[in-house]
Amino acid sequence: MNRNDQQFIAQKIRTQYTEKQSSDLDELRALDAKVKRPANVFAYTFGIISSIIMGFGMSLVMTDIGHTLGISSPMIPGIIIGIVGMLMAIVNCPIYKKILSSRKKKYADKIIALSEKLMQK
Repeated sequence: MNRNDQQFIAQKIRTQYTEKQSSDLDELRALDAKVKRPANVFAYTFGIISSIIMGFGMSLVMTDIGHTLGISSPMIPGIIIGIVGMLMAIVNCPIYKKILSSRKKKYADKIIALSEKLMQK
């Protein structure tokens, strides 16, 4: 290993232990994440729940799990539960967009001011 490689590795390790100075760009990234994170968490959580509900309805219709649960005719409840899950999956995107839009309106002034400051440097 030559001298340059040793210096590079030493510098790389050193940067892990030095305190980072908070910059405007880091603050802008943090604000952007603060805007998007709640909408993403909701969308993923709601999507997972809706797919589980839709899958349960499909399982009632297509397998004998309904009879195991004690449902004499699982076709109708399975179809209804499946449709509820589908409707939840369909409304997930508009709800996500609404949450994201409201978060963007809330933080727009701060993000625009900070990005203007960065672009003028």
